[in-house]
Amino acid sequence: MLYETVKLALTSVRRNMLRSILTLLGIVIGVAAVIAMITIGSGTTEKVKADISKLGSNLLVVRAGRPPQPGSPPERAIRALEHKEVDALTQNLDGARAISAASQKTLRVVYGTESLTVSVTGTDTGYFDARDWKVASGRAFTESEVRGGTGVCLLGETVRQQFFGAGDPEDMTIRVGRMSCKVIGVLESKGFSGFGQDQDNVVLMPLSAFQRRVMGNRDIENIYVSADDATPTSVVQERIENILRDTRRIAPDREDDFSVRDMTQVAEAMASATNVMTGMLGAVAAVSLLVGGIGIMNIMLVSVTERTREIGIRLAIGAQERHILVQFLVEATVLSLLGGLIGIALGLGLAGLASLTLAIPFSPSLAIVLLAVGFSALIGMVFGFFPALRGARLDPIEALRHE
Repeated sequence: MLYETVKLALTSVRRNMLRSILTLLGIVIGVAAVIAMITIGSGTTEKVKADISKLGSNLLVVRAGRPPQPGSPPERAIRALEHKEVDALTQNLDGARAISAASQKTLRVVYGTESLTVSVTGTDTGYFDARDWKVASGRAFTESEVRGGTGVCLLGETVRQQFFGAGDPEDMTIRVGRMSCKVIGVLESKGFSGFGQDQDNVVLMPLSAFQRRVMGNRDIENIYVSADDATPTSVVQERIENILRDTRRIAPDREDDFSVRDMTQVAEAMASATNVMTGMLGAVAAVSLLVGGIGIMNIMLVSVTERTREIGIRLAIGAQERHILVQFLVEATVLSLLGGLIGIALGLGLAGLASLTLAIPFSPSLAIVLLAVGFSALIGMVFGFFPALRGARLDPIEALRHE
């Protein structure tokens, strides 16, 4: 019975092919838009999380000064971080996998006739663990080189390609600002961060050499703390704040003169914002599904009017109202499902194209695809019910008289 009804519905669709295609467009566009928007949004969220994770796993960043608050006046003087704060954290902080001090400055780096503006970072041996940054070739600097302020450095992949192409820069000498620096290794490529910054356009050198020969002071710009997997970053953040308040002798009634940023929370906030935008775009796209449903209702009403005499004949030879109702409901559902399937294929195709163009992961969701199929069928049933009910309740005598 159901097989014959579906077969009859497909015959009706083929009989009025152009009209059926035009009716499907609303469902096709709606489903394609929803699938594409949600898939692109999911890929964007994954990319944001991946970019943030490149900064380091379970990473917390300590900086001098409070983060700017809306409406608050800027701080007149910022008390810089010093080595005593790093030593206090190293000795007293529980739950940390790695702790590293670092300072940065943008400088002109020169090799031969080539030059490049680079972010130069002075740091210590803990930096590589704290930032989850491996050395692709060569070696990292040692504790003795950090303590002695030796003029050695590691290059990011962008700097290596600019100066040496695919060659090995190890043991070569470059000029960083006004100091000479011997290259001892190349860092693993990290690509661009979620903030659009080229993380490979960097030169790393021992912190003491950077402070003495580049900055001319002993200030520390950032302290990177990587929490171990067994300790939540929120707990480590609270411990950091307590240790730094004691070390910097901040009175209980005074605010912190430093900030601790949890990069895990930053990633979650950015992912949450992306999810909200994806949901809003998906909701807007879903409106076209309602438009498509109205189109199906319209075409089914036309179909009932055109086939009034056919309905009268079927009723006269013994068909019941429920048979007529099921016939037109199945026809509307089949029409809507066809549009949904085409829309899914189109939406996934558009999302795949966008993932290639925007360099984001292609992450289709099976749940969303199944939901789109179910919603398409539901649209057909809901908007096809009234025309089907109207056809089922036709009076056989009046229907047979219809011209």
